[in-house]
This record gives sequence, structure tokens and C-alpha cells, in this order.
Amino acid sequence: MERAIDVAHYICEEYRKISGEVIDEMKLHKLLYFSQRECVAITGEPLFEDVFEGWRYGPVCVAVRNGFCKGEILGITKTLSEPSAYIVKNIILQYGELASWKLSQISHAEISWMNARQGLASNENGDIPLKLADIRKDAEKVRPYDSLWDMYLDEFEDDEEWK
Repeated sequence: MERAIDVAHYICEEYRKISGEVIDEMKLHKLLYFSQRECVAITGEPLFEDVFEGWRYGPVCVAVRNGFCKGEILGITKTLSEPSAYIVKNIILQYGELASWKLSQISHAEISWMNARQGLASNENGDIPLKLADIRKDAEKVRPYDSLWDMYLDEFEDDEEWK
């Protein structure tokens, strides 16, 4: 299992390589959340243990929020495993071109975020953790896609390899 800070570092570096731009914090957190959800959809297990909180603009990983400054992850990070890097890079390729606010809107349709926001006013940040069980529900509606091969994972003959 990865650490969220390592996944965030990978996102920052790959996003810069692909787009030529420094990622903003909102986009980082949304790509991190979608990576977590995608990993659950593909493997049945989370990518990392660190939790998200239901902030007003969508899921935020506090462990990463405390280690992010001006497009960089602070501290020592580790390299992701190949399967993890594959999942995260696909998320960057699928969602990276979207504006941060668009990603925020997409995240607001997630069951996990809506459940963590129950009882909060729309202008409150909120600190209720998203439940893994709810992220699993969100993952059920995902059909994982391979951006490099331009096909869904279930179209590959050996798609059971991930499970």
C-alpha cells in the first residue's frame, strides 16, 4: 500500500511533465481522490490509508494538505509501485485537463463526499472523514479506462489480473 504523500508527489511530477504547468492544490486533491476511487474500482483495495475530509470544495486529504506548498510536496517521498503509478497516471490523463472547479463539481456528486457533508452548511469547510465503505460505493459506478490503449480495462482479455 502506498502513502498519500507519495501518490501526491507522483501526481505533481506527472502533471508537470504532461501539462508543463504546476498543479494547484484543489486539482491535486481531486486527482488524489479519483486515484483512490479508481484503485478501489480496479483492485477492490484502497491505494493508501490516509483519509479524506469532506471540505466544501470536495474531498481533501489532510496528510497531503499539510505537506503541499506552491506546487511541491515537502519532505522525502518514495517511488510508487508500477501498478499504482499506472492507475494514477490514467487518472491524470483522464481528468488532468479539466479545470479545478470542474473537478470540484464532479467530486460533489460522489456519495462519499455527500455523506461526509451531511448537516453542514455549504460554506462550512467540514472535517468529517469520508468513509471507505462510501468510496467503495462510488467505485462501483466507475468503469476503469486505460488512456494509453484507449479502451476500458474490462475489454482486455486478461482484465482479471488486477483483481
